[in-house]
Amino acid sequence: MEQRNLYGILAEFDNPKELIDISKEVVELGYDKFDTYSPFPIHGIDKAMKLKKSKLGWIVLGHGILGFCGALAMMYFMSVIDYPLNIGGKPFFNVPAWVPVTFELTILLSAFGTVFGMFFLNGLPRFNHPLFNIERFKNSTDDKFFICIEASDSKFHTDIVLDLFKNAGASYIEEVYE
Repeated sequence: MEQRNLYGILAEFDNPKELIDISKEVVELGYDKFDTYSPFPIHGIDKAMKLKKSKLGWIVLGHGILGFCGALAMMYFMSVIDYPLNIGGKPFFNVPAWVPVTFELTILLSAFGTVFGMFFLNGLPRFNHPLFNIERFKNSTDDKFFICIEASDSKFHTDIVLDLFKNAGASYIEEVYE
């Protein structure tokens, strides 16, 4: 017989208020490895889950600065050191002419930082997730709201989590296996 590992316990709720309430309760009880799923963004869910500010802004800023400095360094090297051309007596260090290239490289590297930063921060690519094996989880993109507490949480005990979800009024509860 195949040994299956418990991934966590999934609970379904009928409205966003219930999801926010259970999220607050889960945080108060000290769980830190859980996530919520809903068909649309819920105002206040990140506050209820006590999520930290995203690091993505700093990643984008760093890539933008890298693009800006890289563009200036590249053009300075090409125009002043590597291949200086005296065209009409214009200076080698001609900053106004470099504005378009500097702008474009700043935006380009910022965009790359955004895309790859999101991939990194979200743990992507992930080709399969244990929740995708749950038939009712498909409703998370339609009209239901879910919370899943992972079994890898240090405070996780199956019976306690099941009781927590039952007492919170979950309309459906299921153990999720990997």
